[in-house]
Amino acid sequence: MSFENVIKSLRDCLLTEDPAAENGSQILQLFLDKLSESSRSSIKRSKERSLDEAVQLLRRISEAQLRGLEEERLLLLVRLLLSLQLEMVSISTACRKVDQMLQHLAANVDHQMVYKETLNSFHSIVHSDQALSLEDLQRACMFLEDSAVGREVWRECYVAMLQKVSEALPAVLQEESQRDGQICYIAVKVCLQVFQLLPSEVARLVWEENRSKEAVQRILQALMDIISGKCCNRDTRLLAGTAVAMLINTASESRAAGAAAWSLLQACHPPPRQLAVGVLQVRCEPAGTDGVERLAVSRGLLTCCRPHVLLSPNHNSTQTCLLLDGLFPLVYALCEEKRDFHYFAFEVLALWLRRAKECVTDLWKMAGARLLPDDSRLLQQLTHIIWTNAESPVEGVREFASCAFALLLNIYDMDCEQFCDAKRTFYFTLLERLLKLPWEAKAKYPRLCALLPYVGTDLVLGQHAEVSSQLLKCLSTNHLSPCGAEFYKCLIQQQRRELPASLSELEMAGRWANSWQPFLLQALTSEVTLLQTNGSTHLLPCTFQVFPSAVHRLLASLDPRRPGQLHAWACVLSVYRAISGCSPWALQGGAALETLQLALGSAEDKVRLAALDLLCRSPKTRAIPAAEEMKALEEFLPQNLNCESSPFRQHLQAAVRRFLVRVRDGCLAHVRAAKGEKKEGFSHESRKDVLDQGIGFVEWLGRLPYSSLSPGLSYQRKKTALLLLSAVLETCTDTWSPDKKKGQPPANVGLLIEHARRRGQWDFFCRTKQLLLISCLEDSTNEIRELSAALLLRFFPPSFPADVAQVLETRSRQLLCSPRVQEAQMGALMMKTLLQKSGHRCEECSRSFAANSGGASRDRCVLRVLLKELEEHYLTAKADMMLSARTKPIHGVLCALQRCWLEEAADVRASLDRSLITKLLDLLEEISQLLLAVLRGDREACAAGKYAPPSFCDMGNAISSLISQQSGGGPTHEEDCVLLSEEHSLVLTCCWVSLKEAGVFLGSLVEKVLKESRQLLTKQDLMRASEVFKDILLKCRHWGAVEGCCVGFTKFCTSLLSSDDPDLKEIPTQMLKDGLQVVQCPRSTSVTRRAAGLPMLILCVLSAEEASKARPLLALSVQTLLDTARRPLGDSWDQTLDLPQVCAVHTLQALVRGAGLGAAVLHFAPAVAILSLTLLSSPCWAMRNAALQLYSSLCSRMLGQRSGGAEAGPSQHSVSPAAFFFHYPTLQPFLLGELRGAAQQLQEPGARATLHLQPSLYPILTLLAQLQPGVQDSSEAQLDFLPPILQLSASPVYGVRAMASRALVAMTPPSGYADLFLQLTSQLPGPQDSCCHNRLHGQLLQMKALLDSGKVPSDDLREAAGRIQASVWLGTTAQRCPLVRAVYLSVVDSLRRHCSETFLLQLSGRLMHDLHAPQHGLQIGLSSFHQQALCFLCADPKWARQIWGDFSAASPELRLLLVTWLRDKRGWRQTDMKDVIQRVLQSSLKEALLGDSVDYRTAYLAALVAVMTDGGSALPQPLSSPEPRLPECLHLLLQDLEVQNGGPEFLSQALHAASLLLPQLTNSSLKTSMLQRWCGILECQRAPEAPEVLRVVCSEALCAAGVPLICSLGEHASLPATMMRLIDTGLHLLQDQSQQARQKAARFASLLHRSRRGDQRGSVCVMQVNRALRLLLDLLLQECWDAPGTLELLLSHLPRADLRSVLREAAAAGGSSSLYEQDEVNVFAEPSIMSAHILPYLLQLAEKSSQCSALAQTLTTWAEENAAQVLDNLTACEQLQPAETLTSAWLALLVDPRFHSAVCGLFTRAAFLLHLLKTSASLRHLCHPVSLQTRLQAVCSLLNQNGLNFPPALTAAVAAGEPPL
Repeated sequence: MSFENVIKSLRDCLLTEDPAAENGSQILQLFLDKLSESSRSSIKRSKERSLDEAVQLLRRISEAQLRGLEEERLLLLVRLLLSLQLEMVSISTACRKVDQMLQHLAANVDHQMVYKETLNSFHSIVHSDQALSLEDLQRACMFLEDSAVGREVWRECYVAMLQKVSEALPAVLQEESQRDGQICYIAVKVCLQVFQLLPSEVARLVWEENRSKEAVQRILQALMDIISGKCCNRDTRLLAGTAVAMLINTASESRAAGAAAWSLLQACHPPPRQLAVGVLQVRCEPAGTDGVERLAVSRGLLTCCRPHVLLSPNHNSTQTCLLLDGLFPLVYALCEEKRDFHYFAFEVLALWLRRAKECVTDLWKMAGARLLPDDSRLLQQLTHIIWTNAESPVEGVREFASCAFALLLNIYDMDCEQFCDAKRTFYFTLLERLLKLPWEAKAKYPRLCALLPYVGTDLVLGQHAEVSSQLLKCLSTNHLSPCGAEFYKCLIQQQRRELPASLSELEMAGRWANSWQPFLLQALTSEVTLLQTNGSTHLLPCTFQVFPSAVHRLLASLDPRRPGQLHAWACVLSVYRAISGCSPWALQGGAALETLQLALGSAEDKVRLAALDLLCRSPKTRAIPAAEEMKALEEFLPQNLNCESSPFRQHLQAAVRRFLVRVRDGCLAHVRAAKGEKKEGFSHESRKDVLDQGIGFVEWLGRLPYSSLSPGLSYQRKKTALLLLSAVLETCTDTWSPDKKKGQPPANVGLLIEHARRRGQWDFFCRTKQLLLISCLEDSTNEIRELSAALLLRFFPPSFPADVAQVLETRSRQLLCSPRVQEAQMGALMMKTLLQKSGHRCEECSRSFAANSGGASRDRCVLRVLLKELEEHYLTAKADMMLSARTKPIHGVLCALQRCWLEEAADVRASLDRSLITKLLDLLEEISQLLLAVLRGDREACAAGKYAPPSFCDMGNAISSLISQQSGGGPTHEEDCVLLSEEHSLVLTCCWVSLKEAGVFLGSLVEKVLKESRQLLTKQDLMRASEVFKDILLKCRHWGAVEGCCVGFTKFCTSLLSSDDPDLKEIPTQMLKDGLQVVQCPRSTSVTRRAAGLPMLILCVLSAEEASKARPLLALSVQTLLDTARRPLGDSWDQTLDLPQVCAVHTLQALVRGAGLGAAVLHFAPAVAILSLTLLSSPCWAMRNAALQLYSSLCSRMLGQRSGGAEAGPSQHSVSPAAFFFHYPTLQPFLLGELRGAAQQLQEPGARATLHLQPSLYPILTLLAQLQPGVQDSSEAQLDFLPPILQLSASPVYGVRAMASRALVAMTPPSGYADLFLQLTSQLPGPQDSCCHNRLHGQLLQMKALLDSGKVPSDDLREAAGRIQASVWLGTTAQRCPLVRAVYLSVVDSLRRHCSETFLLQLSGRLMHDLHAPQHGLQIGLSSFHQQALCFLCADPKWARQIWGDFSAASPELRLLLVTWLRDKRGWRQTDMKDVIQRVLQSSLKEALLGDSVDYRTAYLAALVAVMTDGGSALPQPLSSPEPRLPECLHLLLQDLEVQNGGPEFLSQALHAASLLLPQLTNSSLKTSMLQRWCGILECQRAPEAPEVLRVVCSEALCAAGVPLICSLGEHASLPATMMRLIDTGLHLLQDQSQQARQKAARFASLLHRSRRGDQRGSVCVMQVNRALRLLLDLLLQECWDAPGTLELLLSHLPRADLRSVLREAAAAGGSSSLYEQDEVNVFAEPSIMSAHILPYLLQLAEKSSQCSALAQTLTTWAEENAAQVLDNLTACEQLQPAETLTSAWLALLVDPRFHSAVCGLFTRAAFLLHLLKTSASLRHLCHPVSLQTRLQAVCSLLNQNGLNFPPALTAAVAAGEPPL
């Protein structure tokens, strides 16, 4: 009986239950409910949760009550549990939970009944006449693995069951559709479990003669057939190997087991052999040579066999040990082979070492000697295979290699201990070898970690003194940071173990500090973000775990007021709190909280996050935060809602969630204590205070996000608000989330919720809040819409009110018909949300399904309605494409079908039938044909099956023709216009988006239907679907359509290729073959370039191929493409046609770049690389271009991750030459041959006079240059590359010489750098020697590259410097080639500290002479030489002064070089040249500004700015004696700025320079006039419409001149007006869209604040933008409250005042059929939030009116002029009167940002007016304050109840009549 029938029968029985047993019956009813809930749920975690609760309920029923049940009811209960268990066979954990209940009944009620029912279920499998099905095998598995009683039944029936399996397994292998599928895998799994769990029973059938052995023999034969390759599924073959080994392991005699193991080992090698296992004899015939059979056998034997089997000798040969003589050679060979199972091979190697360690004692006894002596072949082989694979690109191999290395060290240590070897030579050999590895080698650190316990930290740190600097580099490199941090952790742990136990914790921390404190502080205070992050997240936690007292040392070394140390301080305390659980505030007293406030207000995101982490962290979730912590968070959160950084938002949410958990759990503990559940040491008063604070904080935080979700607010604010709201609802509601394993609310959280709601708090789901989230469904950003919908669906009540549902249905239908893709997606999401929340159905379907309210009828209703809508859209498009594109654009309905039906349907089978499937496919087919015909312009050609997509020009012409035809006009001439017309964009968007959505929907449909019900789709249906995909991919060139369609096509292919039906598998296979055929055919139009979809079609099919198999389709495709690409071009090939060879190369590139293929394509990398390099010599340009793209993509895939560290350079990867050629061995001879060939050409007579081009040469050198230098022995083959690379220094091509120098560094072992460098210097020619300039230049480049590596020892550099000095002629005019002179100077510059002063003086003098000497004629490379000479000279202060002193006399070219060097280089900052250079630049400024060259003027000003802003001081320091021509220069600069003379780059430099020079003016009247001009320029350039670079410089100008100018004005009469103008500019820039502009404006506010306080100590602590905004407003009122214009300044930041015009515009807008809407100039500005900021300052200004008559008059005038408009707008608000039910018109206003901003502006002005009316009796004739307040509160309350939320400051002002000032 099914579960539903059994539970129904049991419930019927319980209805007649004796009332006396009422309590037990109620529990039993609840128990049945939980079982039913578990059965219905489709989510694994939900099932398990229900079963857990059911287990608890069953245990609550007493044994007596269970025994008291009638036998019939007890029988039904047992059957119910068994049917549930059989229903859940695919979920092992759920089956075990059901088994717990069955065991409970068996142990406490009736074991026999449970056993009997289980036996009956098992017999239904065993004694069935049918062959075993997949379901039967899964149930058999479950009974054996997850059922205690089931195993008892198995023991009774195992012979019959084995007989059944022995019949099924061979039959499965005969069926091609089943042998590689799940049924074969499960059958093998059954065999394995039987052999493992019933060993004694199986042993009798294997090792003793009996009549039942035939069944096991057939099973063994089938398993060996699977291992040998009859099955292609690798996982099944590996499992079969384990099963056979487990069968051998059942032997009781070691000799017999050993003989069988040896026999199995030999059977996996050709030729065919006989396998003997006990009395069983089977024939083994390997079907292939892919190596998987050896892998499966070795893996199985090592996994399963007991030690005595592994140690058994081969009695038929001299091999004495299976483990050493049999298995190790096999494992070693597998690791050496380049197979596609390299991961598994190394898993087996680690397994072999683990078993060797387990058996090492017996191995010693057998051999009578050491297992791993230092000179043994076994040790050498193990070391070799581990070492060479430590850098393997195959995922997982590195980890297994590291594991194997650690095991090897452990075994060697045991070996040495056993045989008293104190030398342990192997360890020190390894250490020396590891220390030679460069720091970039990732494999270095795990091996050092493993070796460290055996050699000790003193030896490692002693021989490796630079360990701390290398660790810093590692932690600055993304992919090296984890292993670097782990090495540090191992080091300090080992140090702790080595310290004497008698030392105290403080003393131990002192020892740690001696070695590591500077290192850790350097990491924590570094300017490198990655290093800083890794220091706090990796280094600090392990430091405090190992040395807890290190915190005192670190805090004592940090000064939070110094730059960079505030972040370190917060990190140290935060991590210490998390590790120790101690209060951080006790460590530094009251200063800690003060420093925390400083950090929470910092401008740097990382500092604020670290401080927030400190505030929120605690290892104890019940540690309720202190009142000070809650207050700090309440101040912090509102100021950080609009942060632009996404990581900041994520960290903020996580921190707040941790804080909320502490509040919740702490409050819950107090509530439970109050109820007497727990005894806590709190008084009633203190408990009440804690609850008040905690519940009040959650209430405040629950309200905060809603005020940030209003339309018109920034994306950043809304996203943060939704994340915070999610944290509140996840933490403080009782909603259980099945998708989360951790973080669920406590089971008794309802106690706390009930307590809070009794207080009138924690009403998280009221109508107002629901409407706010609904309005977010129409947000312009996808993320906000999705988050809002998720919160509505997950937490809010299960159904919408009727009025809301009705409006949403209307609105969603409107949006689905919008031509804007974004709005159509809104409509689909809104419809999905509506359906899930209310199960709402349309009226026409409600009648049809009134009788059936189940989910299936709803799903069918949705499908029918949307299909009808889709058909209407199609018919409209067919009749009038232009009308359809505007009003029924198809893609919205397709998106709705995907989201509302496919994603949400509980059971697709129930909502589909053949007629609907046919209709769906017909529509999709017709739609795709229609849209493709529109893009092609020729429907007949489109339907004819020509797989050649139209060009973009053809598509444009087709759409233009369509527009012309349907508009009734003549031919259009859009080619005369650069921009597409609105109609053209509408049609194009409609077509490509609809095609994309059709592909996505069709793929998802096939995937879901095949998963749930194979019968609904016939092969013919799938063939039709494949044609739709093929048409879209091969007949459309639009990349959006192709890329989107590929998502669905990949799902389609995956579903078919994973099917057991060979007919279905053939469909994508045939599509692939068709695609490959298209590639091979000549054509007139490209199908692979310019975003055409043929490569994507092939890629999608191959990505869908099962990874666990041999990927035959990939092998076929790559080979076909390689063969096609290699075909020679015909004699008459046409450059204008798309050649098949070129198509093949482009398709190969798509496969290489495709993420879906992953590492599988690397198997073909050598062949593809050789092909691409060969094709670079093709005469066809298209072929060369395609080959170069392919080669570039392939190199990125082969080389893997870049190093990423600053020292590594931008182009170096993390794989060494040895590792690279180990994994791609066939590439080495080819690359070497190409290099030798190129080098040989250079050695031929007359080569210098002839330019020989070898196209593959530069790409090969580029590849080699990207390798990471590794340690190699001189005998290794990589050294063969050095001679040709050295010879290539003579290449006539500059790029080849430069790249050869980089390749030389990569291919040379670092230990050989010194010898090579000395060799190169010894070859430098003398002035009289004849030499090849190319060779000389190339050799110097190679020297420079070696020097730049930083790895040539100092002693060798001193020797080499002498040779370089002897060749000084190379830097003088005696050497005629400027390029040679330039690179010689760069070499000398690198060796400067090793050169003599005399030499440097001589060379510098010659350079000075050459720079000022007149130049005759054009010399190639002269500019480079001059630039290098300047760099060389300016590195010496003496020569720098001389060269800058002659600046005005220098040539224009030299001056440009000087200012460019000054702008770009930073070397001059280490000298005392700043004043000299600044004086020179200022004295020559006028001449530069009057020059004609804009480039020179821009570079000059940039250099001047760079000099004047250097040093990091808060304010630039002027010269001691100002330049007399400064006023003229300033006038020129300001004049250029006022007339906008020049581009944005020049103007930005001019503004910055003027701002730096302006404070240096000494004439006060002149300064005042210049200041007013400057302020006007700032006010002009701060506008959002101005270029961003100018807005940013406006902020920099405020920092540079604003504060000095304000300070210089002193008590001048113009001070208030000037300060107002600057503060106004600062306020505008703090709301700028550019984050850089905002941050620099915040710096201005911080500087101004510090200046006005008179605090000039230390560096400036820049505050966060929102704090800076408040600070400027504070300063405005403090300093300028009585100045004219203050009121106007404040009011200018409010949104527009006329609400009635906003309402008229909203009513007139209605629905729009245009494709685009005007973007906001500044999307970061938030008028409504600014209103809340301004209101308190307006009220404070009103309060000050009594102190200044002029201010009072200004306020009175404003009130009289604006009262009427405010009251009129308030009347307009009252007239809105939202209905009691939601209407479409009101919803439209709710999502209108202009309306919300206008209402906020109105409320601000109204509150201000109300305050003026209250404080001034003379104004009350305008309106009575009580009347205004009443009206204002009524309007605000009404709007708020209907979904319009306002900032808290405005709400508080209206509610109280007086907001906080």
